Amino acid sequence: MIVPGSESQALGAALAAETGHSLAAVDYERFPDGELMASVGVPEGVDRAVVVAATTTDAAHVELLQLQDAVREAGVDRVVTVVPYMGYGRQERAFEPGQPVSARAVARAISTGTDRVVLVDPHEASVRDFFDVPCTVVGAAARLADPLAADLTDPLFLSPDAGAIDLAEAVRDAYGRGDVDYFEKVRHSGTEVEVTPSDAAVEGRDVVVVDDIVATGSTMSESIAVLNGRGAADVSVACVHPLFARNARTKLERAGVSAIYATDTIERDVTAVSVAPTVADVL
Repeated sequence: MIVPGSESQALGAALAAETGHSLAAVDYERFPDGELMASVGVPEGVDRAVVVAATTTDAAHVELLQLQDAVREAGVDRVVTVVPYMGYGRQERAFEPGQPVSARAVARAISTGTDRVVLVDPHEASVRDFFDVPCTVVGAAARLADPLAADLTDPLFLSPDAGAIDLAEAVRDAYGRGDVDYFEKVRHSGTEVEVTPSDAAVEGRDVVVVDDIVATGSTMSESIAVLNGRGAADVSVACVHPLFARNARTKLERAGVSAIYATDTIERDVTAVSVAPTVADVL
């Protein structure tokens, strides 16, 4: 049985279709004091539940814990938790003395209600070690090749930095042709950062900028502007997690992006492909 969180309803349905499992009915209500209660309809005889819930907000974290507990309370023996996007995953260390390792705290909480966890492209793969149950990390970047036009002109796949070049390589390899490069960032001041492609020429080429997360969109929009200024024929963005905090989408559009392609780990209007097949392979 697939149990979708409110932030992962389309992915839950896609995963149910991919695996042939039933899709649970989930209801939500709020008490007068504002507290949430999520309840799950669990048919008799169900012994395994797959909870699928992106934790994009604090409320989504609470909802995930409740969904886990609800299926346990209904008598389900085995719970697998799929976290398509893990909120707080980028706080994988204490940045200053006295600050928490928030990813660890969140992982420990999730671990209490499940037998296993599946993460999709966490920003730092090391967060898997914070879980107290077995944790499988899957990469979905290759799925982003599917919605790209088949006739890209001399395509170039760019990652935001050298450390993320494997994402660009995954999309390029799935697409079947093209070059891979990465951006170099030079910080001139606390607010001024220069972003340039490291080696590859971009003039007259179709460029796809690949990242795991687009959050504020600041670096991505600057990258798009640089590429357009250097004569790229077309600049599109492919990202696994379209978080799009505040005015991120507007920044990308103002910078001149031609298209944005994303997966359904976070369900947005730019979702172009599902990670359901990738997740189904490890369930």
